[in-house]
Order: sequence, then structure tokens, then C-alpha cells
Amino acid sequence: MRAVVTRVRSASVSIAGRVNGEIGQGYLVLLGVGPNDTEETACKLADKICNLRVFEDENGKMNRNLEQVGGGLLVVSQFTLYADTSSRRPGFSGAAKPELAIPLYERFIARCRERGFAVEHGEFGADMQVASVNDGPVTILFDTEK
Repeated sequence: MRAVVTRVRSASVSIAGRVNGEIGQGYLVLLGVGPNDTEETACKLADKICNLRVFEDENGKMNRNLEQVGGGLLVVSQFTLYADTSSRRPGFSGAAKPELAIPLYERFIARCRERGFAVEHGEFGADMQVASVNDGPVTILFDTEK
């Protein structure tokens, strides 16, 4: 799995002009699923992101995690994270097919909720508009294959 995690003050995802999900302080997670990913991969990545310490403590150090600041997650499916950019027109054959990707995307969300976090999300495969107020900005890349 691949994820781009941005620390945000707020974020929302809209579909056809209607807000589908929105959060205040927390993480905007753009999540891509690869063909070799499993439920175990989804849970491990969810745990890693939920434990990520990139919120500032009283000394201005990035030392607090999502739980410590009462933050939420906005998770948006993003197959384009598996783009092959070797030519000018990217190819996306490296992304998992929907029959694998959808259950793993949903498992990732479920794992975050099991950990007690408020999770909002987009709609897999929909044309979505994502808005965010980045905080920092702080953006972290995750790739479970590395």
C-alpha cells in the first residue's frame, strides 16, 4: 500500500457538489492499494499512521500522535499513487483491481475506527474534489513495499 499523509487543520471530500466527509484537525490520507497487498498490510499501515507523531508538543517538537490531539482521519482512495511515470502519459496497471482494492481500503478504514478514531472517507472510484488546509505543511509518504 502507498499513502500520502498530510497533517491538516481541516479537510473535506465532495462528490457531485455534496460534502461526503470532513474533519477538523487530523490527517488527510490519500490511500493506494497494490496488487500484493493483504488485510495484514492494511492493518499494519493503519496502525503506523495512527501512531505517527507529527503534532507539536509544548516545546514545539513533533512529538504528539493523533490520539493525543483528538484528531480525525479523512481517507480518500487514490489509485494514481501507483502511476507508472516512465512516459508522459502515466499508466495505472500497477494499482490493484477494484475487487482487491475496495475490501482493503475498507479494512484500512475499519482498523482506524477500531483504534477509536473518527474516520471520514470518500467513495472508491468516484470523481472527488478534495479540499484541505495543510498544517505546517507536514506531508509524509508511506510505501509498505519499502
